[in-house]
Amino acid sequence: MNLIESIIERAKADKQRIVLPEGTEKRTLQAADQLVRDGVAEIILLGNPEEIMLLAQEMKLKYIERAIIIDPGRHDKKNIYIELLVELRKKKGMTFEEAALLVEDPLYLACLMIKNGDADGEIAGAQNTTGDVLRPALQIIKTSPGVKVVSGAFIMITQTPQYGENGTLIFADCAVMPNPNAEELASIALASAQTAKDIVGVEPKVAMLSFSTKGSAEHEMIDKVREATRIAKERNPSLQIDGELQADAALVPSVGVSKAPGSTIAGKANVLVFPTLESGNIAYKLVQRLGNAEAVGPVLQGMAAPVNDLSRGCSVEDIYRMVAIAANQSIGMKQNK
Repeated sequence: MNLIESIIERAKADKQRIVLPEGTEKRTLQAADQLVRDGVAEIILLGNPEEIMLLAQEMKLKYIERAIIIDPGRHDKKNIYIELLVELRKKKGMTFEEAALLVEDPLYLACLMIKNGDADGEIAGAQNTTGDVLRPALQIIKTSPGVKVVSGAFIMITQTPQYGENGTLIFADCAVMPNPNAEELASIALASAQTAKDIVGVEPKVAMLSFSTKGSAEHEMIDKVREATRIAKERNPSLQIDGELQADAALVPSVGVSKAPGSTIAGKANVLVFPTLESGNIAYKLVQRLGNAEAVGPVLQGMAAPVNDLSRGCSVEDIYRMVAIAANQSIGMKQNK
């Protein structure tokens, strides 16, 4: 069984409630139909029920009627969510009238459902921008306790089994934070370690990457990585983490022994934390294209509940996988409470 199959099987074994706010988007509907058919998750679609069922009929979808379909404009819990939003945003001056309009926005409604305990996770972005998806999530669901930032990780499934966990590694941050400071970089490392546990199912070995290994160079950019490593160790003393390490020292056992003797991570890393967004984003795309690796993600990390953002060019398969990944994130979060 490969990694994706394992993720799907874990989701099936402990069904989570995943809400899809873009309920009238055709790729989303097709993925939802397959997810319901396969029993991967309990699917909640937001949108006009008549429009959803008409589209399902046109697309010859057979299982949509088994999903929970909620009309954002008319449903039993509308007033509960309005009051919840007012309470959450009262310090920002949120009025009842403003909240009444926002709860009809599927992206806000999805987050309120999660906050109220009526759903476990959300997948969106097939027709909305990343900013539109993240804005209500950060306002309503917010970040996990102790986590300062949201970041984006890619699960890199490579054809080099000698590296990472049988060729699988976590790369972060590749999607969100342009230039994290030391404290933010530490948060990214902790969140990435949790992603390795919850989704890949491995014990994380985190390498904090730089262009220096253990003092081979000196620069303020290296200082940031060293400080981030110290902070991460302080926050989670049991975490296996080391830095600063160059990429070859992190991955290749012989290089690790030579450049970082005594390190428990050098040559064994399965989680790579990059110092900036540009380095992480460039690295994952180079490995994907030149190394013919499969890049699954981005998986958003650091939220108090799973909220994952799709590319607007996503495929049905992408949506299907991200629902299974969100389910695994939710399972892991519940186990860690």
